[in-house]
Amino acid sequence: MPSPKPSPKKPGKPLQPLWLRVTHWLNALAVLVMVMSGWRIYNASPIFDFAFPSGLTLGGWLAGALQWHFAGMWLFVLNGLAYLLLNLATGRLAHRMLPVSVRGVLHDAWLALTARLSHADLGHYNQVQRAAYLFVIADLVLQVLSGLVIWKSVQFPLLRELLGGYEMARRIHFFCMVAIICFVSVHILMVMLVPRSLLVMLLGRSTLRRTAEENT
Repeated sequence: MPSPKPSPKKPGKPLQPLWLRVTHWLNALAVLVMVMSGWRIYNASPIFDFAFPSGLTLGGWLAGALQWHFAGMWLFVLNGLAYLLLNLATGRLAHRMLPVSVRGVLHDAWLALTARLSHADLGHYNQVQRAAYLFVIADLVLQVLSGLVIWKSVQFPLLRELLGGYEMARRIHFFCMVAIICFVSVHILMVMLVPRSLLVMLLGRSTLRRTAEENT
């Protein structure tokens, strides 16, 4: 009597859901477009005594850079709202990003600096990661608010005054951009140190083997 065929394996729950992976990469694209076009806009009216290399900018000229910047802005705002709402609706924001404490961040930072911080469970965020993700969310919100003052200063007088005026809003916008660049640089470095985290954000899994087995 032939032995029964083994039942197909049911795929497990992905470490990162599809909606998170899609919004993550759309956010990355939008931020890249806004930063590179923003550098071209900055060069047209610099705040400080330097300019960004033209080869690293987007748009070719001021009007073209503004068009790219607004396109990236709308993509970021709409996709960012979807990201925040889905995080809140699914409870993921509270579950993955909280709690955070100064003591916990310092403890995990010390473990990371001494190469003792575990990365075995990629579905769990340590407190340094939580603080970094919450910081960049707040930074991007402030980036949008300061951008509104720069774009529509007359239409948002209260927001303009809360940010210290038009010129201060420009500086806030600039330093928020610097913070994003720093975050992305550290983020890329962490991915290089833990390459499995890139697979999680691409496939929802930490290994190609497991993904292949689930598709058989």
